[in-house]
Amino acid sequence: MAIADVLLPEFDHEMSITRKLLARVPEAQADWRPHPRSQSFGEMALHVAGIPGYATAVLTQADLDVNPPGAAPAARPAFESTAGLLELFDANVAQARAALAAASDEQLKEPWALKNGGHTIISRPRAAMLRALALSHMIHHRGQLSVYLRLQDIPVPSIYGPSADEPVG
Repeated sequence: MAIADVLLPEFDHEMSITRKLLARVPEAQADWRPHPRSQSFGEMALHVAGIPGYATAVLTQADLDVNPPGAAPAARPAFESTAGLLELFDANVAQARAALAAASDEQLKEPWALKNGGHTIISRPRAAMLRALALSHMIHHRGQLSVYLRLQDIPVPSIYGPSADEPVG
């Protein structure tokens, strides 16, 4: 079985769970933050929605420098609406899924690097980086987002089992 065929069901499952959380992000509380050093609700949600883009980068680029030397810092989009958030997420997921479905075993075994300012932060085979950047990273921030929902008394969806608000679904 191809490596991509092993990763695709996990990718699809995690993306569907994530979409359920993103759909509950309240537009009216986009500026709310649980702590002064925390990202706002809208910032956290946009970060989560953008994470599948890392999968596309892992699969289609030689590396990714998040702060390339001599380049202006990347502009972070502002939260505008939950509908826009879901459109961004869906587009990122579609691109990432297509890149993963097309990836060969040889490609997934090639080294790939995440850099900051020209310096390598981490380098691993693409399959390992896909799991780290697109799955584990997203799951981590999705957990934070579920706490944001709870703190704003917004029902938390079932994730890996029932939540206090929703049976397994």
